[in-house]
Amino acid sequence: MNAGSGDHAETDRPQYKLRLFITGSTPRSTRAIHNMRRICEENLHGLYDLEVIDVYESPEATRELQIVATPTLVKILPEPLRKIIGDLSDRERVLAGLNLAPLPPESPQNP
Repeated sequence: MNAGSGDHAETDRPQYKLRLFITGSTPRSTRAIHNMRRICEENLHGLYDLEVIDVYESPEATRELQIVATPTLVKILPEPLRKIIGDLSDRERVLAGLNLAPLPPESPQNP
């Protein structure tokens, strides 16, 4: 499954190539997919390619990147390659692993 890059806005920000390794449709895998899609849309809109790989369906895909636990997110591009293990619910940890600064929280308008 691929998601993400549709139209590429002209920008100096790099294109992200991400692979998310999961095991079936477990609650943890489902949470990881949901969390990663949300993070990508909020922080990399139009600048990412997210490939979800079910290791039950493609066990050979784990060999090249030496995946030993799931869910595991692998940031292939931009370099350096990084791996983040878990359901990706710790947004700040994921953003740090992707080398992205978190968006500032929306503050209410002060009169």
